[in-house]
Amino acid sequence: MITSLNNERVKYVRALQARSRARRKEGHFVIEGPTLLREALAAGVPIKEMFYTEDFAGSPEGRVLLERISYSGTIMLPVDQSVMRAMSDTPAPQGVLAVLPDLHLEPPADASFALIIDRVADPGNLGNMMRTAAAAGVPLMVTTAGTVDWTNPKVVRSAMGAHFRLPVRQLSWEGITSQFADYVLFLADVQGGAPYFSVNWVQPCALIVSEEAHGPSESAARLAHARVMIPMPGGMESLNVAMATGIMLFEMARQRAVQ
Repeated sequence: MITSLNNERVKYVRALQARSRARRKEGHFVIEGPTLLREALAAGVPIKEMFYTEDFAGSPEGRVLLERISYSGTIMLPVDQSVMRAMSDTPAPQGVLAVLPDLHLEPPADASFALIIDRVADPGNLGNMMRTAAAAGVPLMVTTAGTVDWTNPKVVRSAMGAHFRLPVRQLSWEGITSQFADYVLFLADVQGGAPYFSVNWVQPCALIVSEEAHGPSESAARLAHARVMIPMPGGMESLNVAMATGIMLFEMARQRAVQ
């Protein structure tokens, strides 16, 4: 059992949790809790190594999960409670966490829609958007400079397994211009535009979304072909970006389901 915070594997996990630079350099990120572990296993994602406490291993859920993982060749390491607390990014660790390789899921060859994230800095918002995008069947999500790292621990928790289903790429605006040259690019804007339900979401297109506090970046505004908005008869000024994105994504999904 690992009991020292000076253990090299423990220090490695703590670095991955704390710094996006470490995650990019090493090509790994961390998931926590049995729910995400089950999601990773169901998706066939390779697990590099797993850390668990005795209490977790002794629970009915822990016994089942550890037995499943034992057949995969994953390195399985018991740690004491203090080490688990130090490695965890949450105030109440669930007794198990794992290190995974970066995922490079391929979008479908015929993908004709993309969600483009413009400078969304809040991890909870990005995680919720990823979860919603996966649920709506979005084939590709693109992040731009200024957007929080999608392997940030808070993003991973909020996304609830979307990392294992949603292809994600990070592109510059020049890369977006090139990759989506034949797409209609819609920019979500609280200041005005066509109502989102009047837009043709069946054509090859992409939706660019930004945090409501700052609005679209100059690059996003310059690149967009048209603007879309969510009418708010109740008089509110704006919606949280994750909620607004979900509303528009499911209209896209609805239109494509009935075409």
